Amino acid sequence: LAAAAQPWSTLSAVLLTHLHSDHITDLNDAVTGRWITSLAPNPLPVLGPVGTQRVVDGILAMLEPDIGYRIAHHEDLTEGPVVQVTESAGGVVLVDEEADVRILGAATDHRPVEPTLGYRIEHGGHAVVIGGDGVPCAGLDELCAGADAYVQTVLRADLVSQVPLQRFLDTMDYHSTPEQAGEVAQRGGVGTLVLTHQVPTPAPGTEDEWIARAKAGFDGEVVFGDDLTVVSIGDAPAP
Repeated sequence: LAAAAQPWSTLSAVLLTHLHSDHITDLNDAVTGRWITSLAPNPLPVLGPVGTQRVVDGILAMLEPDIGYRIAHHEDLTEGPVVQVTESAGGVVLVDEEADVRILGAATDHRPVEPTLGYRIEHGGHAVVIGGDGVPCAGLDELCAGADAYVQTVLRADLVSQVPLQRFLDTMDYHSTPEQAGEVAQRGGVGTLVLTHQVPTPAPGTEDEWIARAKAGFDGEVVFGDDLTVVSIGDAPAP
């Protein structure tokens, strides 16, 4: 967010696809950052699957000493951070009529991690899908139907399978391969597929290999999603 010049105080909401540590480990920074950089009360909306409230409660308990230090130090801070949690099993998750934004959720398949959600963010007649971790499933197909862009975590099974560590090998059965992500995008008539959170960390210069695998079953555009990648859809100007 800092590199994107996006202040904590201006976030509309935080969306959690699931509660794996690598997807929520910075949530405490969002809670604290929003609280101490806002000049007026500014609750942080957090949307996620069932279990999100318990995680947020634990984060606030962990932050209790820090919250006390800051209140003692700053006269204008008189109460701790407020987090507004909405837990969802799918359906309409958020509607902001003023901003013309609607967010839909659907169950995804990242078992044994469950429940998990994917999101479809709609605005101005366009839609972007955030798949999160997981394998192809009916929920993803539902979200991706007619979407402009689909963002999906991907894993190269051909590379992971060469590592003789069972815990690493275990990751293959609950992440999509680039090929599977391409097939989901093709079924949904998606315009652009964005490959993100790549496993294992890609070697420099191998991005085209990942893209080629996704395009094996997909006719649209494929983008290798490094951090801070910007993808334009609809009438938005190109970055």
